Amino acid sequence: MADLPIDFNGLNSTVHGPLRLGILTALRMDGPLDFTTIKHRLKAADGVLGMNLRKLEDEAYITCSKSFVGRRPKSTYQITEAGITALADYLAAMRRLLETLDSNPAE
Repeated sequence: MADLPIDFNGLNSTVHGPLRLGILTALRMDGPLDFTTIKHRLKAADGVLGMNLRKLEDEAYITCSKSFVGRRPKSTYQITEAGITALADYLAAMRRLLETLDSNPAE
């Protein structure tokens, strides 16, 4: 029996969640984005998105700046260096997993 290519228990569970992975990916690809743009891009409900953004902020993977456009509040999010590193580490683990699966297909 072969060793597993990654430690599944060691995966960063903060990044691993589908919505949080989507947030980090969008911010890494496009730079700072406001709440509404992220919401529409990921097709997420306000409450669920807010909770996941807060988790990423708590881990210091993203920052939030608040401003007003007219009389309306606007929250803009940006990925931090820690977030970039966490995302890169997670993707490297997934890459190792995919490479192992591709080179060792089940018979």
